[in-house]
Amino acid sequence: MPELPSDPTARRALLIEAFADGPLRGNGAAVVELQEAASTEWMQALAGSLKQSETAFLWLDARQQWCIRWFTPTCEVPLCGHATLAATLALDHWGLIPAGEPLRLASRSGGLAVCVDPQVRGAASLVLPSEPLIEEQVPAYLRQVLPAEVLGYWRSNLGYRVVLVGRELVLRDLRSVSERLEGPDRQGLVVMQAGSSAELFGQSCDYQLRFFAPGLGIEEDPVTGSAHALVAPWWAEQLGRSTLHGWQASARCGGMRCELQAGYRVRLSGLGHVLWSGSVAAGRPGHVPGDWSVCSSD
Repeated sequence: MPELPSDPTARRALLIEAFADGPLRGNGAAVVELQEAASTEWMQALAGSLKQSETAFLWLDARQQWCIRWFTPTCEVPLCGHATLAATLALDHWGLIPAGEPLRLASRSGGLAVCVDPQVRGAASLVLPSEPLIEEQVPAYLRQVLPAEVLGYWRSNLGYRVVLVGRELVLRDLRSVSERLEGPDRQGLVVMQAGSSAELFGQSCDYQLRFFAPGLGIEEDPVTGSAHALVAPWWAEQLGRSTLHGWQASARCGGMRCELQAGYRVRLSGLGHVLWSGSVAAGRPGHVPGDWSVCSSD
């Protein structure tokens, strides 16, 4: 078979399963390296073709600072935890950043502190903002949706709702949640529970959760950095510790170490697995400096 002609516009790309302790687990993100900022339309079209929950685009600006943007198959989002972890591991995989040295990625949501772990292969960390949980009355319908004792319910300025359920429920067996959610719960509902049989970084996990957001087009997100960053301070207060381990009991399970930082921020550390490495040939991206339009968030 004759070789296909090479495309001089091809860009390096990876698919990394983030917050995963092995292949075919965690939350998949494509990462594409650019030579310069590209047009929103081109990045959106490529993300639509790659069909990952998020695709991250990286490039160096005129100050030699790494910049990042994230796109779902249908829309740009202002912040994405698992795709930022994937992007950090991609830069390490390509030999573009030194392990162990802190790096700040410029993004629509400001600078993001990331770092590759020099001791654990395939591990990196990022710092995400958190928000206080504001307790509210449990919606009556939710007690019918969740086949367990409901121990608490909160809202947050992040837009997510959080519900705590009793341990009589096997969280990984929970079914048919997204289709039954109502009102603001549809924009993001964290169902969390104390304890887990899973281990991460040699430690038993302190809590587990699942995340549903049908209002954002996400029936269930496999492993959600922003959800863990949101609930980690609450668990830290209950357990009297500043470092804990959280697990996400989805079908593509995974987890992360959560360390509380000053200013209501949380450092998330996790593993990533490179599923494929290659290049994408999608024509010449248009260059639109300073184009940071965003149409929705997950």
